[in-house]
Amino acid sequence: MNPLSPPDSIHLTAAEGWLELGNHVEANEELEKIAPQLRVHPDVLEIRWQIYAKESKWDACRDIAAAITNLDADRASGWLHLAYATRRATNGGLKPAREILCTAAERFPNVPTVFYNLACYDCQLGNLKEAKQWLGKAINLAGKKDIRIMVLDDPDLQPLWDKIGEI
Repeated sequence: MNPLSPPDSIHLTAAEGWLELGNHVEANEELEKIAPQLRVHPDVLEIRWQIYAKESKWDACRDIAAAITNLDADRASGWLHLAYATRRATNGGLKPAREILCTAAERFPNVPTVFYNLACYDCQLGNLKEAKQWLGKAINLAGKKDIRIMVLDDPDLQPLWDKIGEI
């Protein structure tokens, strides 16, 4: 999909800036200045997802992420957003979120975040052996960026904290 052009790209950049400053309300105001026909662009939907996530609107986040994956199936973040929102949305949960991530793992075998999140979900589902394997893959893919420290701050992975030295 083609990138947005000015003035819409300027509003998108401004919305990103507002989010970085922690102001999702102003970010939303900037998105509203984008031409209506371009508000379904995956880049715009990514920012809209972040705004709604700040407001814990998980059902809307799930719908937005589903639209992203339909518009740009090769965008890993759309699949990650879909799993994250599905976990928290009405009639969602860990199992359907995990299924989404399993699909993402096949599509994006080199994206460590997919495997990290699979480790989180399997850990929470009590599948510690699988969680450990997913986490090992995430650590290997991350390369120089050692994510083991992140693990020790992530409550989803608490059941693996005492095994981090083995991974």
